[in-house]
Amino acid sequence: MQNRQAEQAEGKAKAMQNSIEKLQEIVDRYENLVFFGGAGVSTESGIPDFRSVDGLYNQKYDFPPETILSHTFFMRRPEEFYKFYRDKMLCDSAKPNGAHLKLAELEKAGKLKAVITQNIDNLHQMAGSRRVMELHGSVYRNYCMKCGKFYDFSYIKNSTGVPHCECGGIVKPDVVLYEEGLDQQTLTDSVRAISQAQVLIIGGTSLAVYPAASLIDYFRGECLIVINKAPTPRDRSADLLIKEPIGQVFSQIKVKGE
Repeated sequence: MQNRQAEQAEGKAKAMQNSIEKLQEIVDRYENLVFFGGAGVSTESGIPDFRSVDGLYNQKYDFPPETILSHTFFMRRPEEFYKFYRDKMLCDSAKPNGAHLKLAELEKAGKLKAVITQNIDNLHQMAGSRRVMELHGSVYRNYCMKCGKFYDFSYIKNSTGVPHCECGGIVKPDVVLYEEGLDQQTLTDSVRAISQAQVLIIGGTSLAVYPAASLIDYFRGECLIVINKAPTPRDRSADLLIKEPIGQVFSQIKVKGE
């Protein structure tokens, strides 16, 4: 039994190494890479996702998280929205992990042309990435719904109840809630980046959230890579499929000039 387990572990390690080597070859070969990521990129930094066993959707609240994080709920019950939002959505203690850092290095080296993320945690920017398209906004931006004045992360975190602007308007996080549309300019920029990419790397996402996941349809490049522990609808069409934690995978990639 122990021998069989050892053989399985050795086989898995070899398969992982082969996948890393293939990924390294692709990174070395191409000069226009685009990364499309989701919650799995941030879970290794300690930020909970929504759909895993321990995710927010499987925790108990007076209302389901998808209800609380809707436009209707925000407008009707802003105080309850902010109780949940401060408790579960604001995390300024997380640090970029190996995936965030390597993507920033690839951008600096001129290889990675864009990061398209469904995350709202700002970790890509903290790691040094400059061209980041935030499909669902960011918890680090907030604005007055009445006059448009900007408020930062700390203002919301340190406020109580429903945060208000000095003009009296309610301050809303610049995140895309359920029932709200994605920013048109961000969508346009994302489509352009994906359609021009030679290589599209999908990482840390189950591709279950639409319309974000539909952006993958615009890829016409040469190589599709999927790095995700759980199955995705794109696994069968991937040129390289790696079912391992994305931070561990990217940490092993070398960028020329390092």
